[in-house]
Amino acid sequence: MTNPPYTETIAACAEALLDKMGSGRPKTALVLGSGLGPFGEDMDVETVVPYGDLPGFPQSTVKDHKGRFLIGRAAGIPLICMQGRVHLYEGYPASLLAVPIRVLKSIGVETLVLTNAAGSLRTDMPSGSLMMITDHINLSGQNPLIGPNADNFGPRFHDVTQAWTPLLQEALLEAALEAGVTLHRGVYLQVSGPNFETPAEIRAFGRMGADAVGMSTVPEALVASHAGMAVAGISLITNLAAGLSPVELTHTETIEEAAKAYARIKALLMAFFAGRTSA
Repeated sequence: MTNPPYTETIAACAEALLDKMGSGRPKTALVLGSGLGPFGEDMDVETVVPYGDLPGFPQSTVKDHKGRFLIGRAAGIPLICMQGRVHLYEGYPASLLAVPIRVLKSIGVETLVLTNAAGSLRTDMPSGSLMMITDHINLSGQNPLIGPNADNFGPRFHDVTQAWTPLLQEALLEAALEAGVTLHRGVYLQVSGPNFETPAEIRAFGRMGADAVGMSTVPEALVASHAGMAVAGISLITNLAAGLSPVELTHTETIEEAAKAYARIKALLMAFFAGRTSA
């Protein structure tokens, strides 16, 4: 039988990362989306590992994604943080997007927290809002699990009814109360990008039940769920989507609005991680 894609790459990257980490073995990982990289500077960082130091690890080409692992602690818990991710629109095959998550699983990570910048389909959830992902719709046209199954990570067919772990959703809501942050709930819809959506597409997505739209996150959630990891997700709303926004959509706006709302998502994450110390 043909081996699953990137089997050797995953093993080599996991071994190299473990060598650089020393004795620390965080059970929790955080992926930082566009504009959220500053959280890395607010961690107590012990080790920095650029993605380029890991053999065959996919490299981010997006300007504000630094492309490195940060290993240390946040709010008292051991944490490994991905400061930047890779996307379908960068030209990577969907199967390669499985590599970072399977490397994390291979080094012992059990809980994955995904963040992103997203456009809102709801006028009651404007720029600066935070949305907890309760479910997703994959309209990217691609899936990182296509191909020979990685039996050592999960089954050929797996149930994603609870891909977004209910217990972690409860913990995020409790953290939001603790931090004094409003946390919306909603469905995240992924498109491939890199262009923003048309007004007609946004109207269709709204009828499908989507609350926010973006170009990432779902592949990581699918791979993590397949591997039996607990998954939580937070979208930082940086704009109203096409047809709802009075201004032209730009990546610059995404970064600027993320910076304005950074204090709120930092407070939420720190409260969430602090709660994990007693979990």
